[in-house]
Amino acid sequence: MVQYGTEDPAMVGKGETTRDRILEAAEAAVLAKGFGATSIDELIAAVGITKNGFFYHFRDKNELARALLLRYLEREEAILDDLFARARTLSDDPLHAFLVGLKLFAELMEDLPEGHPGCLVATYCYQERLFDAEVRALNRRIVAGWRARFRALLEDIAATYPMRETVDLDDLADTVSAIVEGGLVLGRAMGDHYILPRQVMVLRSFVKLLFAPHSQPVAAS
Repeated sequence: MVQYGTEDPAMVGKGETTRDRILEAAEAAVLAKGFGATSIDELIAAVGITKNGFFYHFRDKNELARALLLRYLEREEAILDDLFARARTLSDDPLHAFLVGLKLFAELMEDLPEGHPGCLVATYCYQERLFDAEVRALNRRIVAGWRARFRALLEDIAATYPMRETVDLDDLADTVSAIVEGGLVLGRAMGDHYILPRQVMVLRSFVKLLFAPHSQPVAAS
């Protein structure tokens, strides 16, 4: 009997492709209508496999939920790593680099033809009773990771540029996530996917004002 999580080496390539197709179909369905409304039956129909084929890759829906989150996290982390690394190559100044990174992110969101498809982390929060403790903990760790990422960048800025108004750096770091998540909701509600990039640019202006040197007027850009 083949145990869950083991595969014949000759079938690894095919198995990985099938697993990816399941995850693609599941993510699209979950973002469109929520995890609770997404059934295993519709996923196996979309991918063209049997129910046994689904359970070969995922023990249950919580296993699928974890895999979706980890895949989402890996993709989002790669995007943010790339954007802010590119920004740092354009400026050694931590404030300027952060502002460039936000602008690059806004431009990326603006260039998506149909807008950002949505956030799995937020979707899971709305239906957290459907998930086991491990999935809920993973979701919290992802949000905490966003806070840590942006706080580290803001600490570098604060070490060079004193704030004009005292703001807790954790709260300021959370504001980045709040702007993005809120922009996604507003864009979906208003049918305008440009709301998100505009909100990111508003955040950029706020950060620029907050850390503007006291001895210099705030220049428009």
